[in-house]
Amino acid sequence: MEYAYPITVFTPTYNRAYVLENLYRSLQRQTYKNFEWLVVDDGSSDDTEELFCKWCQEENPFPIRYVKQENGGKCRAINHGLQEARGKLFFTVDSDDYLTDDALEKIIAWEAALPRDQKFCGIVANRGDTPEHTPNTLFEGDYLDGNAFDLYGRIDGERALVFYTEIHRKYLYPEFPGEKFMTEAVTWNRMAYDGYRIRFYNDIIWIWEYKADGLTKAGYQVFLNNPQGTALFFREKAVFFHYPLKTKLGMWYGFTCDAMDRCTNAQIAEFIDMPLWLVEPMKQLHAFVQFTRRKRNTNG
Repeated sequence: MEYAYPITVFTPTYNRAYVLENLYRSLQRQTYKNFEWLVVDDGSSDDTEELFCKWCQEENPFPIRYVKQENGGKCRAINHGLQEARGKLFFTVDSDDYLTDDALEKIIAWEAALPRDQKFCGIVANRGDTPEHTPNTLFEGDYLDGNAFDLYGRIDGERALVFYTEIHRKYLYPEFPGEKFMTEAVTWNRMAYDGYRIRFYNDIIWIWEYKADGLTKAGYQVFLNNPQGTALFFREKAVFFHYPLKTKLGMWYGFTCDAMDRCTNAQIAEFIDMPLWLVEPMKQLHAFVQFTRRKRNTNG
């Protein structure tokens, strides 16, 4: 397939007009210029649209494409972006972060060095809290070849992932009515399970700062509010990692405890793929655990 650009820098955004300029200016400073900036506005009610109307009229060495959609969550925005992208590579960069000046130049060089006789879906680079420092563990050597499953231990911390657009389009995020969040790892895991490899680099190309209104700051609450997407992630991980029964029981118990106030027994069993008859005993066990904790605290 022919692409108009070697890379699409994609940004999903929601009410981030106050911080988007940091990313915009970092894109203007890029040493590599042959890219597009594609932005999907997920229903912002602030000044985001006016901001992009202004920026689209400025002289830039790269095109800006701004698309606005009804609020549906980050993964729906990514799905939309993948359909709109005109770049060979698809690089999702959050609206509250920014790139080092040579980030795209490095990505292009790394992609060119990937073996063509192997099944690579993309590249992973490092994130830092400054261009010179990352809290993530560094590995020895110039790079490390693996897959997305390595992000569960072999490679720690938040990382910058760049995928081939054509491959990522085959792994769109499932969309559940009434839910707006799903961890991005769902599609990464599916790629790994299907045999796609990734090349990891230690180089810092992405500078991040967690905001109080960000998904990461929201923590596990976003999982609780989106039980179907959460259950999909856990149950697929159980398949991909061949969970033994003991581990599955722990997963079923944890999900039941979290979802019992939001879902019926039948929904819990369906979402997490557990026997329906186990749901009620799991809830009773949870009640017993809570009772003993309260009693211990009272006596203590």
